[in-house]
Amino acid sequence: MATNTLSSITTTSLSDIPDFIVEAKALDTVNAGEETFYYFSYAPEAFGYYLTIPEIFSAANAMATFAFGAGWTSPDVNTKIELEHVRGNGKDTFGRIAWSHNVVKNVVGDAFCEVKRKDDKIINMIPISPERVRLVYGEDGMLKRYDAWNGKEWRPIKLENMLHSSNKRIGDQTHGTSQIDACKWIIKARNEAMETNKIVDRRARAIGIIEYQTDNLGKINYANEQVKQAITNGDVIGTPEGTMKVQDFPNKTTGERMSWIQYLENFFYQVFGVPRSIATSDGTSEVGGKMGNVNFEPTYAKERMDFEDDLWQQQGIKVTFEKQASLGGLVQQDQAKNSGMINIQPNDVEASMSRE
Repeated sequence: MATNTLSSITTTSLSDIPDFIVEAKALDTVNAGEETFYYFSYAPEAFGYYLTIPEIFSAANAMATFAFGAGWTSPDVNTKIELEHVRGNGKDTFGRIAWSHNVVKNVVGDAFCEVKRKDDKIINMIPISPERVRLVYGEDGMLKRYDAWNGKEWRPIKLENMLHSSNKRIGDQTHGTSQIDACKWIIKARNEAMETNKIVDRRARAIGIIEYQTDNLGKINYANEQVKQAITNGDVIGTPEGTMKVQDFPNKTTGERMSWIQYLENFFYQVFGVPRSIATSDGTSEVGGKMGNVNFEPTYAKERMDFEDDLWQQQGIKVTFEKQASLGGLVQQDQAKNSGMINIQPNDVEASMSRE
């Protein structure tokens, strides 16, 4: 018999719940020895994320498009002519190579492009995927050369013949940082939530929970098989009166489950650095879309500036990529038209007589 006296209440301890701990990380650096090699062995995994996860695909592409999608020019006529004849692996252009270079840099952390010259003139620029490149550092901690894998052996490439861009390299790191690294938990949580949501919806729409009017395990198993077969074939289920009762499958509402998924999606775009309204058409309001664009300008402008610096410092190539049209002026105009509490209008602070 149950005891319902208050003196029987007990408590459990929550002291065993561990505190959240951030994993310590050390920056990669050059080891002792004549040469230190760094391999981009994780590049295939990063490309897997990029080619499989829609958010990463859209965000990385949007970053490159805003930074390099408006065209380019060069103050040096000869340089402009040389770059216009660049064909990459056959059907590329310099502008497409710049776009791809930025995508790879953000996805993997580093991007490479071998620059071919003849008589001090650029005749081609050939992208090389990071998993086929290794960095070679000398004892002094300085980058010594690049090695590219051609399928049989490592082919050395001189520093002056490789265009190398690193994403957010800090301290004495020997390589850049993938934008995906900080997003992996979010991506996994979102995909787990979507998979769970799919399973729950499928089960809930199938039939629900059946309460049989028997405790005979053999009869229950037989009935389950008949129900399963009927659902699979899309047939009608006929049962004797009073033998079974169907109840709804217990689960949270679709709205509750989708709010968690949407939160993770928004969180991802915040971490990756691209506003969701930039990467997708998500129904953002006009004002929200404009402000997202304005806030995004410094981010993709730095991507453009960093690549221009890499071209000049490493290859002596002077190029200026065209800027995207800024919406900053439009936002100011909208604020000027706004007579609400968001923006103070001149007539709000002027002393004047009202005719009313």
